[in-house]
Amino acid sequence: MNLETRPLSEVVREAIRVLVAEMGAANTARVINYFSIGYGNYTEERVRTFAGYTVDDIVREIRQHEKQEES
Repeated sequence: MNLETRPLSEVVREAIRVLVAEMGAANTARVINYFSIGYGNYTEERVRTFAGYTVDDIVREIRQHEKQEES
């Protein structure tokens, strides 16, 4: 049994290597995302981001963006 204390960055690097080898990159990313802690307040951020916007405004911007990508 190895009781040696290693830096956390080294342990995380090895854990990711093992997960990728056993489960693949996509599933490793899903696992990391599941255990990641978010930050901020999602609801408050969305209220600030879209303050004054209507659904029609957002749809119009999406359509303009799509037209620009087609050009």
